[in-house]
Amino acid sequence: MTTLYLNEQQSVVKKRDGYLIVQYKDKRTVEVPLIKVSQVIVSGDVTFTTPALHTLLELGVEVCFLSMYGQFRGRLSPPVAKNAMLRRAQYRAHMEPACALSVAQACVRGKLENMRTMLMRANRTLNDAEIEAAATAIHAILPMVSGATKIGSLLGFEGNGSADYFGVFAKLLRSPMGFTRRRRRPPTDPINAMLSLGYTLLQHQAAAALQVVGFDPYIGYLHQPRYGRPALALDLMEEFRPIIADSVVLNIVNHHILVEKDFVEELGAVQLRPDARKIFYGKFEERLQEELQHPYFGYRTSYRRCIELQARLLGKWLQGEIPAYLPFSVR
Repeated sequence: MTTLYLNEQQSVVKKRDGYLIVQYKDKRTVEVPLIKVSQVIVSGDVTFTTPALHTLLELGVEVCFLSMYGQFRGRLSPPVAKNAMLRRAQYRAHMEPACALSVAQACVRGKLENMRTMLMRANRTLNDAEIEAAATAIHAILPMVSGATKIGSLLGFEGNGSADYFGVFAKLLRSPMGFTRRRRRPPTDPINAMLSLGYTLLQHQAAAALQVVGFDPYIGYLHQPRYGRPALALDLMEEFRPIIADSVVLNIVNHHILVEKDFVEELGAVQLRPDARKIFYGKFEERLQEELQHPYFGYRTSYRRCIELQARLLGKWLQGEIPAYLPFSVR
């Protein structure tokens, strides 16, 4: 099972028998077996017929809609899982400060640990004093995370760790493409453009995993609920930002898969060109399908499956089936 990325503008998606038929503007057609599709990501001007959408919903396949340049627009989701007891436990924990703090601590700890791991891996060959200092600074923050008593303090620790990490991120890049700091809205350079797109795709993966398990993705713990904000999806994806999205960007840049000409600037925002975005989607999907040995269960599984397993572990902890929710961290 994999994600179908639809990126070519003015294409039309129809359903015939057990296939999705993608008709491109130049009259080309591609048949995609429905049995192989677990999610669909649509960028820009792509038209679906009603039978195609109905079939995807019947099969439990989510459709995520992005703008032509990768900004999240919304999701078309099948009916939520019928696990009312899980959502009841989720809401209860949200209203209990100690429970909410425990989940939020795990999210921040996992993110910081994985940021530190990314720096330490890179520094095995770079042997750079500033990278080592940043990894040491992040390590020093971890005890503070465990001792935090308020969500606001946790957000501060997370911000400090992220500043240390992105302060040396440029040293991990073997490319003339410049990067000085993380800029979100709008991304002002190619690196930030790819990071933003990677985080958008990762948010969709987290939201889809939560939907499968039966959570309400809008009630979170580290990220507080706001209208239209998938707070729990943002919580869950924190642990995976460095090892999935950031890793994809480093791979693309350091292997010169995309270069500066693959980006365009419009109204102060830098975005990937359509062909480059298609390549990025392919590399992101490769990372999701890449297998590793799970740090807790010991068997090999994909990064995509690891996201769902974290959602399931959170559900088990909220319902009292396991003693603690442990963040996903790699070595």
